[in-house]
Order: sequence, then structure tokens, then C-alpha cells
Amino acid sequence: MVMTDSIGPASEIISNRREKPIFFSPKVLAGSSRTLPPGYIHLGVAKEIAPILSEFNVDSVPLIREAGLDPALFDDGTNVIPHAALGRLLSLCVTRTNCNHFGLLVGMSASILSLGMVGRLMQHSETLGDALRALVSNLCIQNRGSVPSLTVSDDVAIFTFSVYQSEAESADQISDGSLAVAVNAMRSLCGPEWHPLEVLLPRMCPKDQEPYRRHFRAPVRFNQESASIVFPVRDLKLRIPGADPMMRAMLEERIQQMKGAQGSEFSDDIRRLLRMRLTSNHCSADEIAHLLAIHRRTLSRRLKDSGMGYRAITNEIRFEIARQLLTDTQVPLAQIAAALGYSEASAFTRAFRRWSGQTPKHWRDNGLRSDLATA
Repeated sequence: MVMTDSIGPASEIISNRREKPIFFSPKVLAGSSRTLPPGYIHLGVAKEIAPILSEFNVDSVPLIREAGLDPALFDDGTNVIPHAALGRLLSLCVTRTNCNHFGLLVGMSASILSLGMVGRLMQHSETLGDALRALVSNLCIQNRGSVPSLTVSDDVAIFTFSVYQSEAESADQISDGSLAVAVNAMRSLCGPEWHPLEVLLPRMCPKDQEPYRRHFRAPVRFNQESASIVFPVRDLKLRIPGADPMMRAMLEERIQQMKGAQGSEFSDDIRRLLRMRLTSNHCSADEIAHLLAIHRRTLSRRLKDSGMGYRAITNEIRFEIARQLLTDTQVPLAQIAAALGYSEASAFTRAFRRWSGQTPKHWRDNGLRSDLATA
């Protein structure tokens, strides 16, 4: 699967650089010892939610139940939950603790081993670049609600994490936590002093930015189009101390076995591809078919068999990205329109009205009023 993303105008460091996408196999891999359905995740990092709640003197059990989950699931990070339930739970946690960076705290508390078998494969990869490519290629055995990517732009590398499930709550909290644990993983591989050049977050600027600066130890830019870690491209060649080639081969073989047992939903594969390519305007049906090494007619037939059309899925993902940016950031409407491939803001407004029955401005205003009422 090709996993690429374009940061666009979000960062001064990378705004004028020519990006070179890094390519991966289009095959979606399976979950632990069983098939991980689309829209589900292994608890992994989310297992840290209960301990963080206890630090706020909040009982996690009723909150987990209110999110529609069994508290006993949180005893084992390999248990599987719906991605949507994680979003609901994080929303409840933010409200109950009155901590707007709760997701960041969860990610800060997690380690590379929270990524399960993928984390172990990263530990035994030869270089940081190999480890990140392993993460991008294989995170779907842990998480079928979000998708990572890695791109190179001249002398910088950009690791990006995106939520692609529709109706996802707390995408900003999920992004915060995902980048926080990604930095933890990179420090475990490169040394505790490692730090990025900058971090981009698709969320409104919080009143208290210190927790972000303290953890990332780099400039943090809010109100961005993507959740990204920017670091020198030379770091991709850093060798990982203690990597065991034999263990790496065993882990890769195990993942291949899981891949063979996986029954993937084709439309979900397309969603994952589109979530990372829509903002770079490289997402035509012909291009997606080429990436999957199938004919354009085969793409249409397989989507039709799954009850979806290519245009419908594309609009679904565009709507999802637009909702996240309108709700969680103050990115100007014209910039959102351009990121989604619209030549004019008016065309984006018409499309958004078709999807939601509201204009983007009304959607954003209603969301802000709702947040103020909750506060």
C-alpha cells in the first residue's frame, strides 16, 4: 500500500520542498491471532487511559462503561475494541478531567511495546527508517481506524498520522496521543536525547502549550492540516542498537502468516489509501488502481461488489477530513478547500452543504457554540 501525504502550507520548514513519497505494499495485514475488522483496534496505547484517569482521581470504570465498553477489556492491551468507542471514551475523559491534552498524556505514558508485535519488529529493525517503514506497513494489524505515512521532502522526513474512520470523535486527542507515543518509540530506538525539528497538530491552540513543548522538545505548530513529526532525513539512517536480525526474520515471518490469514475488506483498503492521498491530490481512481496493481474496471467491480462506489468513498473521506479540520482547528476555509482538491472555496462549500445540509461556516460555528456550552 502506498502511504504518502502532503503537508501543504502547514509548515514553514517544508512548505517549498519537493516531496518524494516512500512506497509500501498495498496489502492490509491481519490482527494479532485473529482478523482485525475494519474500524477496530487493539487497545495497545489506549490501555494507559485508566492509569491516567486515576492520576486525576477519576474512577475509570463508569467512564469506560458509559463509552459502551467492558472495563475488564483494559486488563490486556491485546484486546480489541471499536475505534469509535475509543473516541467516545476520550471525549468523556476530557470532559471529566477538564484536561484538554488528555490524549497527549495517554501517548506520553505508552512505549514502543504498546504497539505490540509492530513495536517489537521496530526494535529489531536495522535503522530508524526501516523501523518507521515497518510501522507504516504493519500498524493495520493493531489499528484499523487510523493510518500512518512517511514521506521525504529534500532534507527532511515527515511522519504523519491520520484518523480515517467516519464519525470519529476526539480525532484531536487521538492525534496528540499517536504522535506522543511515536516520539517515545523513536527515542527508544535513537536514544533519549532524540527530538524532532517540529511537530504539527490538527487542533486548536491550547491555553497551556507547555506539556506539548516539554514532551516533544521541539516547536509545536497548532491549527495544521495534519498530525506530523518533522525530522532530519539523515536520521532515517541511524542504526538501532541491539537489533537482532534473527528475531526480525521471525517477526516478519509471523506477520506474513497473519497476512495470509487475513480477510480484508476491499473498501476499507481504499479508505486507508485515500485518507493519506486526498490532501496531495493524487487520488484519482486510475491512480488508486495503479497503486493496487489492478485494472481500473477491476477496482470498480470490486467496489460495486462491496456495495460502494469510488466517488462515494472519496466524498466520505473528504467529508471526514473536512469535519475534523472544521471542528478541531481554525484552518481557514479556503485552505481546507485547497487541501481537499477544490479549486475554489465556493465549490467546497457547495459540496459540504450536500454532505451535511449546512455550510462549512455554520458547521464550525455550531461546533464552537457546542464546545462553549460544554465548558
